[in-house]
Amino acid sequence: MGAADEDEEERRSSQLRVDPSYAQRKYSYDSNPRKSISIYDGSQRKSSMAALSEADTTLADGEEKIGGILPAEEVVSFMEKAKFYTSLCLGSTSILAVFAFLFAIPFVVEPAISTILADFSSRPVACATTSHVLAEGLKNCSWASCREGCTAAVTSCHQIRVNYTKLSYDEFTASPTGSVNWDMIDTKFFVNAEGCGYPDTGVICAEFAKKYGNTSRGNVFPCYYSRTYPETVIAKYSWDDNLRNLILALTIPVLLFILPLVVLCYWYCPPVSKSCGSNRSLIDKFERKEDILGEEDYEEDEEEY
Repeated sequence: MGAADEDEEERRSSQLRVDPSYAQRKYSYDSNPRKSISIYDGSQRKSSMAALSEADTTLADGEEKIGGILPAEEVVSFMEKAKFYTSLCLGSTSILAVFAFLFAIPFVVEPAISTILADFSSRPVACATTSHVLAEGLKNCSWASCREGCTAAVTSCHQIRVNYTKLSYDEFTASPTGSVNWDMIDTKFFVNAEGCGYPDTGVICAEFAKKYGNTSRGNVFPCYYSRTYPETVIAKYSWDDNLRNLILALTIPVLLFILPLVVLCYWYCPPVSKSCGSNRSLIDKFERKEDILGEEDYEEDEEEY
């Protein structure tokens, strides 16, 4: 046996002492080199797949995933964008609520309040048409039983006058003809408290004039008179509808204005925030010049040391 064989034998003995599985791997390699290589390749693949599966649970530099789908930074960025667009929608809603409230004042709130103050009779009374005039010109249209819109200039208007009695409509129709006297003669008759008609609300002045004008002269129909202004009579009135419209016109815009502001204040101006609601004064929020100079001197002393 030569020196080379002795060195090889000694190397194998030392390897066997260090790694007992060396003899098994060596035997498998001597018996079938290709199979041994495939075993090594399979073990390497398994270890690589295990390493990749472990890497999926965590990101580089300790960056964790949320639910195994998105990194934490992407989730935070998404939440910030959602908060921004939600804040934009809430702010727009508050602004639109202000304009809606201003729009509702002349068209809903003011007529409803005027109707409440007029104190119309809760039950219908009997009315009869006495005259119907279709006036032309601004001077002749000082008042109108029904006009298209309350804000538009009136150049043509219907003026209807009626007689009414304070007896209810049912009692009047049950009484003999001519046995009941009229309580108010030749007074102004309006479609509603404001005398305004809007096709969107179902009030069309042409149809109103056709129903209560010259074609119905002498006929008795139900109407509602004002206890505050006895010379005012209207064709339709409902206390419940009037009160409901007033409440909706006041509450909906106010709620749409206040609720978004509450959410925005909760997000951007919390009571415990340093920028809002803090008990510290404005001077205390910033560092003083003496403190800044003291920190610089301390850093210079450390550098010299």
